[in-house]
Amino acid sequence: MGRAVSAAKHRAGWLKQLHTWHWISSAMCLVGMMLFAITGITLNHASSIEAKPQIVQRQLQLPAELLPLVHATSDAADENKPLPAALQAWMGRTLERSFDATLAAEWTADEIYLAQPRPGGDAWLRIDRRSGAAEYESTDRGWISYLNDLHKGRHAGTAWSWFLDLFAIACLVFCITGLLILKYHATHRPSTWPLVGIGFVLPALLALLLIH
Repeated sequence: MGRAVSAAKHRAGWLKQLHTWHWISSAMCLVGMMLFAITGITLNHASSIEAKPQIVQRQLQLPAELLPLVHATSDAADENKPLPAALQAWMGRTLERSFDATLAAEWTADEIYLAQPRPGGDAWLRIDRRSGAAEYESTDRGWISYLNDLHKGRHAGTAWSWFLDLFAIACLVFCITGLLILKYHATHRPSTWPLVGIGFVLPALLALLLIH
C-alpha cells in the first residue's frame, strides 16, 4: 500500500513538473510559432502572392578628398575588404542609411562592388575607382518578403540566428513535454496514440507517395 502511494506521489510530482515545463515553453514559443505558421503559409504560396518591389536608384560622385581612398594603383589586385571608415561615413550621410562596417566589398582594378543583402530586400553599391562615380540601388520587396526571410534566417545576422536556435530548443521542450503528458493521460484517452500516429504516418505517406 505504501509503495503504491509513493508511486502515485512520484507520478503526480513528475506530471506537475512536465506541465510546468510545457506551459513555460509554450508561452515562450507562442508568438514565434504563430509567426512561423503564418510565414509557412506565405512561403508555401509565394508564387501566388503578388509583390511590387520598391526600387530606389542614386547616382553619386565622391568628393575629391575621398578619391585617394578608392583610386586604383598599377599593382592593384582583386581582394575583398570593407570600405574605408571615412567612405562609409560619407555614404551613410549621403544615402541616409547605415553601412555594416564588417561587410566586405569586392575590390578589382576597375571598381568596388558592395552587396548589401537584407531580409525583404537587398542593395548594392558600385564605385568606379578611376572617376569616383558611384551607383547605388536599393530594393524593398515588402513586409511579407521580410517575414519570409526571417522565417528562413536569410541575411538576418548572427543575433537572429541565435534566436532561431533558442526558439527551436524551446519548441522541442514544448513538444517533448507534450508527448510525455500524453503518455501519462493515454490510459484514459484511447484515441491518444492513434492521433499521434496519424500525425506521423500522414506526412510520411505524402512524402513517399506523392513527392518525386
